[in-house]
Amino acid sequence: MAPIAAYSEEVIERLPAHLKQFIAPQNYEEYTPVNQAVWRYVMRKNISYLKDVAHQSYIGGLKKTGVLVESIPNIYGMNRILKDIGWAAVAVDGFIPPNAFMEFQANKVLVIASDIRQLEHIEYTPAPDIIHEASGHAPIIANPDYAEFLRRLGEIGAKAILSKYDIDLYEAVRKLSILKEAPGVKQKDIDAAELEVNVLQNQHEEYSEMAQIRNMQWWSVEYGLIGEMNNPKIYGAGLLSSIGESEWCMRDDVEKIPYSVDVAQVGFDITKPQPQLFVTPNFAYLMEVLEELANTLSVRKGGYKGLQKLIDSKAIGTIELSTGLQVSGVFTQMIMNDDREVIYFKTDGPTALAYRDKELIGHGIKAHKDGYSSPLGMLKSVNLPIENMTPVDLKAYNLYDGQRLAFEFESGITVEGLNITGIRNVKGKIMLIQLKDCTVRYGKEVLFKPEFGVFDMAIGNNIVSAFAGAADSSSFPNLYAVSKTKTIKTKKKPKNIALEQLYQSVRSYRTTKRFSSSDLEKVFETLVKNHKNDWLLQIELLELTEDSSLILKIKKHLAEIIQNKPELSRLIESGIRLI
Repeated sequence: MAPIAAYSEEVIERLPAHLKQFIAPQNYEEYTPVNQAVWRYVMRKNISYLKDVAHQSYIGGLKKTGVLVESIPNIYGMNRILKDIGWAAVAVDGFIPPNAFMEFQANKVLVIASDIRQLEHIEYTPAPDIIHEASGHAPIIANPDYAEFLRRLGEIGAKAILSKYDIDLYEAVRKLSILKEAPGVKQKDIDAAELEVNVLQNQHEEYSEMAQIRNMQWWSVEYGLIGEMNNPKIYGAGLLSSIGESEWCMRDDVEKIPYSVDVAQVGFDITKPQPQLFVTPNFAYLMEVLEELANTLSVRKGGYKGLQKLIDSKAIGTIELSTGLQVSGVFTQMIMNDDREVIYFKTDGPTALAYRDKELIGHGIKAHKDGYSSPLGMLKSVNLPIENMTPVDLKAYNLYDGQRLAFEFESGITVEGLNITGIRNVKGKIMLIQLKDCTVRYGKEVLFKPEFGVFDMAIGNNIVSAFAGAADSSSFPNLYAVSKTKTIKTKKKPKNIALEQLYQSVRSYRTTKRFSSSDLEKVFETLVKNHKNDWLLQIELLELTEDSSLILKIKKHLAEIIQNKPELSRLIESGIRLI
């Protein structure tokens, strides 16, 4: 990984370790002249068309975020400009886990997949690439209302609970996107990966919290329209970065629907054009809808449903109790009473305790390496919750240091042991009692034995919040697993290298303006002889030459390409119009 100091941005420096593991070097020198030509074509085409149909922030936003037409942006250069609007950018290797992506966003860091689509996929690619990230996402961030919505969406999304299905779908989509953009991959391998994605998408699973956030992101950040229903403008990055879909989406047969919280229940297929799009009246309204969705999530509702979602996720999550005590780990068990209140919970493996998102000293994953458990609720025949007891109350019930305790919860759980000490929150409420020589029972079941060590009993009447991830990010340095599916790097063939050299010569001609008509003629003749179906470089030659004879030759050959490959007609004709 490139040293973080290379980016020098304070925003990036303060990212937690579990996010920094996804940051990859951009390796700008690996962009080929063909890559640069693809970037230039898409940007010229987009600006020509989008200046009339994109949100007014788009054109000015390109300049504000350091995204230029002539060359692929250097992320270091973007950061020098992004800092002026309080954001930063980092390069990553393709798709990253959903919660990690959201957490970057919450930290006002734009995640940029630094690879770029192949010429064959110039109109659209399912893989995240620098065209999508830099020319799609970055410009609209310059709008303060939109930037704040993006940050809040990331903040809430980072805590949204995933399902195992979400992880399986993420891995399948990542694999498909890598195979589709890797040159030389066999079609049967792409078909198999595409089938795997389709099978998962067709399972029609109930949307998890993360899936709902993902849907909301898709229909706003990626494919959003804004303004009046009968004449909306584009602001979604997926549309802004796709020269095909930005034109397609404005057609009358693409249904336009008012944006609402209902978008959280509308799924999508990344491999097909979307049959409908959603229109928000303004960016501020996106925030209202986001808050409406957030109020339905476990991070704000807690309870047994939130804990059950964490158990089902089989991933690190956090519950917060009414005292403010936070428990982070992989939850595996809970016991409820007849009123569906959680009376006991358990984690397996490394667990950390925190308060106000800061790990409690002595209660990290080393102290609780084998898991954690505790009863919750009221004591039997005592009307006052333990958390609300004053020092006088605690002494009255023998709940003070150095005393042997024996009490029963309303649930029937009993606790017996020697009270060592307690930990209080900032309001003076006790939120943890440490006991040794302790036994915890529920009926005939023994939940904790003295040989297990010190029992740290959480104090809390109920679970007020449940969310994905850790309360204190430093508690779990490897919170998110890096995918085992890596980007495919293939060795270039001599023919490809020769084509790149032709592209580079034309790029140099344009930059230096030192060339003759015969220079361009030689490039054209070599191109036609050795790479007869390459159309993009011919467009670039047309742009440079003033030789009428060469112009006729190029146009004639482009017409032949269109005749043999009709699917290229729109791209070629658009390129000629740009000149």
